[in-house]
Amino acid sequence: MGRVAWRLVPLLFICYIASYIDRVNVGAASLTMKRDLGLSDSVYGFGAGLFFVSYFLCEVPSNLILQRVGARRWIARIMITWGVISMAMALVQGEFSFYVLRFLLGIAEAGFFPGVILYLSYWFPVARRAQMVARFMTAIAIANIVGAPLASWILQLDQVGGWPGWTWLFVIEGLPSIVLGVVVLLLLVDRPRDARFLSLAERTWLEEELERDRLAVAATGRHQLRAAFSDYRVWWLSLLHFAIVFASYGLSLWLAPLIRESGQVTDTQAILLSGIPYILAAVTMLATGWSSDRSAERRWHTAVPLLVAGVGFLAAVISDGRPALLVISLSLAAAGICSALPPFWALPAGFLTGSAAAGGFAVINSLGNLGGFAGSYVMGHFKSVNSFATPLSLLACSLACGAVLAVLFPRIARRGPRAPA
Repeated sequence: MGRVAWRLVPLLFICYIASYIDRVNVGAASLTMKRDLGLSDSVYGFGAGLFFVSYFLCEVPSNLILQRVGARRWIARIMITWGVISMAMALVQGEFSFYVLRFLLGIAEAGFFPGVILYLSYWFPVARRAQMVARFMTAIAIANIVGAPLASWILQLDQVGGWPGWTWLFVIEGLPSIVLGVVVLLLLVDRPRDARFLSLAERTWLEEELERDRLAVAATGRHQLRAAFSDYRVWWLSLLHFAIVFASYGLSLWLAPLIRESGQVTDTQAILLSGIPYILAAVTMLATGWSSDRSAERRWHTAVPLLVAGVGFLAAVISDGRPALLVISLSLAAAGICSALPPFWALPAGFLTGSAAAGGFAVINSLGNLGGFAGSYVMGHFKSVNSFATPLSLLACSLACGAVLAVLFPRIARRGPRAPA
């Protein structure tokens, strides 16, 4: 299992960093792009959120195609197309083109995240899955840590070649996704039976472990595609994911503007400070995934971090615009949100397999990601008419509701041993 983890997870981890940077770098670009193009906060919030609408529409079909054609080819296709469209964001001229390209970016990227979650289920038994998801999803935190200073440096290229700094941001950060798409096509392995880096005995053992998990889930009747739409637990988790994503992208897409709003820092300082909250998140995310697998408990490992994040948002409201207190408060929020994700994504794997898993992961992620549109729009709308206090309070309320949904989620019987230390 160590060999499998080292062969697969680092590549997927790097791909997710590229994906997440391309998805949220519009937040750093917005500080100057809005001024250059005359975009209001409401227009920016709506356009940034349009990504999630098209993402929602294409998520389930994309994941079903991945199951049919294989992860290697489909993930490579996703990465190359989203890299091209991300670079094309440099061509935005105004409100309409901003809306169109954000919408197209959602179409291009749809299926990457649930596809990887499905792909990991092809390789890792249930007892180890939260740890692997945590290692993969730590890319969210690392993307924000790396993305902040990188964006700050790129924006200093303002007027090099006659281009504004924000156009260079989209071009330079979109290119690695195209390169990584080619790497995925060359290196990723679809299934354990094709893994030449494992011996025959190792492949046989792993396939037997995975088949044991599959049969346990299939015994519940949740292996056919219709279960992705008929099982009430899928819709329950979709609502819970909506609550998490509402807060997550309300934070990540507006973190730099939030810090800049204090009026005590420059644009460059705001971008650099926006990476700090995710340093704590990277550590707590791994710790929560490890603890969840060790105890084979998912619900409270999801709920408690969400409550911590909610407290962080409320603390940000009363920080009175002081940058240090604001960053500390938002660090709690980022750490809580990120830490809830690994145990959350271990929940559907406990009752879905086969086509049901392919469709179910996509349904949960696509419906949940509508929260990204709502969170971004709410932040922009209230900022334009009032301040950040009201939307931050709404983000905290969303997480409190998510914590309740997590605690009340029906208990899933554990199958197999707990993860080894």
